[in-house]
Amino acid sequence: MKKVILSMFFVSSLFSFAQNDNKLSKIEKKEGWKLLFDGKTSKGWKLMFKNEFPSEVWKVQNGELVVTKGDGGESTKGGDIVTIKKYNNFELTLEAKLTEGANSGVKYFVDPMQPKLDAGTSVKGLEFQLLDDDKHPDAKKGKDGNRTIGSLYDLIPADSTKKPAQIGSWNKVRIVSLDNKIEHWLNGQKVVEYIRKSDKFKELIAQSKYKDIPNFGMCEEGYILLQDHGDEVHFKNIKIRELSKK
Repeated sequence: MKKVILSMFFVSSLFSFAQNDNKLSKIEKKEGWKLLFDGKTSKGWKLMFKNEFPSEVWKVQNGELVVTKGDGGESTKGGDIVTIKKYNNFELTLEAKLTEGANSGVKYFVDPMQPKLDAGTSVKGLEFQLLDDDKHPDAKKGKDGNRTIGSLYDLIPADSTKKPAQIGSWNKVRIVSLDNKIEHWLNGQKVVEYIRKSDKFKELIAQSKYKDIPNFGMCEEGYILLQDHGDEVHFKNIKIRELSKK
């Protein structure tokens, strides 16, 4: 079992999505994959601090989980949605489609003990950035491109050779967390790798917008979060499997 997990962790060629949207193949079921979105309902997702799904902005349509266009602000209307369960060692895959100028993100190790810093801002967590790098101004902020698509937001820039899908097409997102070793994959390419809780990681936090948040990114387990940043973004094929420790 361990050998299978490690090969999936390091070999991108073994990573693929099922041909049928929002379904698990027999092999995926055997490997322990679970659907986080069934393509028909919002089951499995809720607001961060409420046991209910948002009544506005988010919707399920055409087999996709969609956050619709708002005012461009962070969680000012519908709000971020999170998984019902918390995760530690996991492999998460999904597809995300951006609209022109859109900003969003997939956050993980989201800690409910670190709530919003200000009214209307998103709950904090380690973030796989989803962004229209050409049209959204956030791409030029931060440091060395650490707010562009695929990056660990405001901390580590994605590999400069990354190949995002064209706006309006699907990006394949993969996040792997195994014993605090984290990887970001974009369209089959590893674009970020780091060791959570390491001295280097702590140094990055100290130089970032998260510097004043105690123990940011350090929780033992946390929620998976899809961000409402006021822009239209589509998600599908959201799958996760929990990994065994080495």
